[in-house]
Amino acid sequence: MASALDSAVAKIFRRVVPLFAIMMMCNQLNRSNIGYAQTHLEADLGIGAAAYGLGAGLFFIAYTVFELPSNMLMERFGAKVWLSRICVSWGLVSAAMIFAEGTTSFYVLRFLLGVAEAGFVPAVLYYLTKWLPNSHRGRANARYAVGALIAFTLSGPLSGPLLSLHGFLGLAGWQWLFLIEGSMSVVIGVFAYFRLDSKITDAKWLTESEQNALIGKMTEEEALVRAEYGEQRPSMWSVLKDPRIALFVIIYFATQMSIYANTFWLPSIVRNISGTNDITVGLLSSLPWICAIVMLFTMARLGDRTGQRRRILICLLLISAAGSYLAGITSPWVALGMLCIAAMGFKSISPIFWPIVQKSIHPMTVGIAIALINALANLGGFVAPYGFGLIKEHTGSTQWGLFGLALASVVAAGCCLLIKDKPTPVATEIGSTPKTALSQTK
Repeated sequence: MASALDSAVAKIFRRVVPLFAIMMMCNQLNRSNIGYAQTHLEADLGIGAAAYGLGAGLFFIAYTVFELPSNMLMERFGAKVWLSRICVSWGLVSAAMIFAEGTTSFYVLRFLLGVAEAGFVPAVLYYLTKWLPNSHRGRANARYAVGALIAFTLSGPLSGPLLSLHGFLGLAGWQWLFLIEGSMSVVIGVFAYFRLDSKITDAKWLTESEQNALIGKMTEEEALVRAEYGEQRPSMWSVLKDPRIALFVIIYFATQMSIYANTFWLPSIVRNISGTNDITVGLLSSLPWICAIVMLFTMARLGDRTGQRRRILICLLLISAAGSYLAGITSPWVALGMLCIAAMGFKSISPIFWPIVQKSIHPMTVGIAIALINALANLGGFVAPYGFGLIKEHTGSTQWGLFGLALASVVAAGCCLLIKDKPTPVATEIGSTPKTALSQTK
């Protein structure tokens, strides 16, 4: 049983997780490439700092509104069809940015991009909860989430050459940027349709013994959670009124603020370094994300091995806070170094945070809870970019925005202390009898 389970998990890590990482890479490229096109959009379309910040944030309004409906439709159509559809849809909308003519069309297309992407992240997370034991989800989340870091790392070096295509075949450089990166997502979405399976029993690439071992392990883990939470299916209201959900939202809201403030405004901050151009801004902007890659894998592995995910989460939030604050009070070159430190904090949070959520919530409502937390927290992706735009337009600097990110991370770290440990049934081996022990929330 153990060898069949290990074999099944290894196959999932080889076949499914890398695909999700590639999809995540395309996802982040298409939602964040406006950061490199900002100055060109201002010059060609008259989109100023506040309008740019609002457009960047409108994406998250749509994402939030359509998140839960998207996940309900995924249950109806299956992960294979729905995840592929999401990827193709956001690629088409992103490519359609070549038709933007001013602020109104910019706002509309950013809103539609949020509609197209809605449900992607919680769908992937929910998929992993149905395919992998809890002891492997941290590393799976890290390998999948690294797609975002690869996107942030490549987006700078990739954006510079694409922007330099200005005038080729009559298109501006920023139009080539959106067209090529959007088309990549369409291709990956079509590929995903032929690669993914909605259920373990549909996976012909798993042997029958591997399927049985995997299903047996997942069933055992669900039984352990039911022993703690009871057999009765919780209502939607019970999820909404659970105080832990509010804490999780605050924590992830602060994380999303840091991620997307840096995603959309990092190139602008780097441009404060004298002598930079499109190419050098792209290369320098990739440094924080490169630093975060090593930290992300290290923290995910540490969380899986030690189970001390809450303590790790607090440390990462405080690292993010320190880096953001120091970036606001130092010279441009030193600020870039501080943002590298901040990124090592906030970009390593996801593979630590979601296993905590997945272990804390009743298995029959975990999909709803993930979608709800992710949807509400993603509003941080509206607040931070828009807030940075207003601050820069009125002060000429993003300094106070960085201070705000630092404060939000400190508040989130405090919320982590309020997540109470609970008696949790544990089993030392597959097939052993569950017993109750006081264990830390992982």
